[in-house]
Amino acid sequence: MRTDENSKSASLKQRLANNELTIGSWVTLGHPSIAEIMASAGFDWLVLDTEHSALELSDVQALIQAMDAHDCPAIVRLTSNDANQIKRVMDAGATGIMVPMVNCAADAEAAVRHTYYPPKGTRGVGLARAQGYGAGFKAYLEWLEHHAVVVVMIEHKDAVENIDEILSVPGVDAFIIGPYDLSASMGMPGEVTHPDVQKAIARVCAAGKALNKTGGLHVVEPDLDALYDMIDSGYRFMGYALDIRILDSLCRRDLGEIRKRYD
Repeated sequence: MRTDENSKSASLKQRLANNELTIGSWVTLGHPSIAEIMASAGFDWLVLDTEHSALELSDVQALIQAMDAHDCPAIVRLTSNDANQIKRVMDAGATGIMVPMVNCAADAEAAVRHTYYPPKGTRGVGLARAQGYGAGFKAYLEWLEHHAVVVVMIEHKDAVENIDEILSVPGVDAFIIGPYDLSASMGMPGEVTHPDVQKAIARVCAAGKALNKTGGLHVVEPDLDALYDMIDSGYRFMGYALDIRILDSLCRRDLGEIRKRYD
């Protein structure tokens, strides 16, 4: 985690506040080389996904260390809105957190509270990697207050109903929509193109624009046209593919072309 004011980790929060377009991706594999390759490719941020992968805290710290060498902000997608988990990933040097199933203002307030030290929050103070193992606590304290990032995941019908209150919580920097979980909560799992699901997504987007809160989606497949469509629709916090889908799709595409040519 870089604490200098000119680092990408320091500037991401401001870019989100300015509603600038940022493009990130997802990391689910625990080898540091994966994160290093993706960070060096130039993504604006990478999400380290502990919710839907086998990544453990030790993996997360090693991935962050690899990303820091390329000044790439690390956002850790949590398994839940848990104070202890937030404290540990932030202490490991994460730029910020992505919190699943934020369904009301109280959930958003808890996420912010768990991220910051008193008096702004309730996070316990420790000396770990983020604080320079004790040598850089003052610098980290200053960085945290001005540059930590909290992203809420809107992925339930209750969140749609409470969207104005959620996005109005001070300290929420951005939101990302989870269309599959949203569709499931509406009784139609996987039917993300259903008119009712699309109507709910449109409601969230409208609230984000009205409240000047940067929002986005995760385009899971490495499909540039799909990414362009989302950006042209107004999304600015965009996730593009993930490590396993990039690897799998490239292998299948190229091998398919090779087989057609020489079989």
